[in-house]
Amino acid sequence: MADNNHRVLPAAQLQRLLDALRVKGYRIVAPTPRDGSVVWETIQSVSDLPIGWRDHQAPARYRLEQTGSHEVFGVVHGPQSLKPFVFAPREPLLQIERSQDGFASRPTIPQPEKVAVIGARACDLAGLAIQDRIFLKDAYRDPYYAARREGLFVIAVNCTRALATCFCASMETGPRAKSGFDLALTEVDDQFLIEAGSIAGLEVLSGLSLSPASEPLIAEAATRIDACAKSQVRRLDQVGLPSTLYDAHEHPRWDTVAGRCLACTNCTMVCPTCFCHAIEETPDLSHQQTTHIRVWDSCFTQEHGYIHGKNIRPTIKDRYRMWLTHKLASWMDQFGTSGCVGCGRCITWCPVGIDLTEELSALLTPSTQPSATSRQHESAGG
Repeated sequence: MADNNHRVLPAAQLQRLLDALRVKGYRIVAPTPRDGSVVWETIQSVSDLPIGWRDHQAPARYRLEQTGSHEVFGVVHGPQSLKPFVFAPREPLLQIERSQDGFASRPTIPQPEKVAVIGARACDLAGLAIQDRIFLKDAYRDPYYAARREGLFVIAVNCTRALATCFCASMETGPRAKSGFDLALTEVDDQFLIEAGSIAGLEVLSGLSLSPASEPLIAEAATRIDACAKSQVRRLDQVGLPSTLYDAHEHPRWDTVAGRCLACTNCTMVCPTCFCHAIEETPDLSHQQTTHIRVWDSCFTQEHGYIHGKNIRPTIKDRYRMWLTHKLASWMDQFGTSGCVGCGRCITWCPVGIDLTEELSALLTPSTQPSATSRQHESAGG
């Protein structure tokens, strides 16, 4: 029996999908091997995809291996999520010019571009949904984000293989893409199972005139995705959050992790949901015009903690504690969801291998040892 909601595309015909997207005016972006990892690049053909490559990730470790297989999406992910496509790392917001009467400002809203991203994972979709919640909902819609989001077409790939750093199953964000995609692919040997998740995706899928998928193929894909979820060796227990993490504010573990953390900002740069930013003014040499620019920033930098001439987070301990508490506790209070999607990138790309799941587990374990802050307070007679 066939399933009318799923279609099957032979792997040898994957170029047909890329050609169909290009006919509709999309620039196609996919993961491509470069400089020892995979990064998003504009591609022209299937041969540009990471065929035969696999990634191996562990705390502070990322390695690519060429297996010689015909597997197209064996690489789970690199350091980039979908965030750069909508929340640009650096973008001008305003052009400000002097005039005889004072000055005039002009917003620099980007022109929407049709971009099709193939190879996004379920955790990336969950991260994009959080970014949408931040930048598009409520009263303050960000027009710069909205312009980029409008032209984004997302082709997800369901995971049938987990990395040692993945914990999306415990966050209920993967490994299967449940929403937020236009098309979703599951690679099963030499075939792709395809499902449409939007009207735009259905239009592309209908144009390919593919055969309905058989029940055995759908069952095999589901079995592989479930096995991927069960194989994950890390998990993040959300029971009791956020209150128990708030209660751990003076836990001595903060001193331990602060002694390892370099405040390098890697974790926030690779995170699909972190949205801290700063503003720069870039005047021209005549001082008649300046550009108001938004750039990615991190709560791990000293400058980010300055408010009215005072640094409210002067130490690495302060910054790490704020980041983790916001990510896993106060984010829930703000947005109704965790700020972590279980992708594990912060574990892989931390130079010293700090593991968020390990830190949370330690912090939620009651300790009888006073923190360094408490000991200093006691020695001072406080």
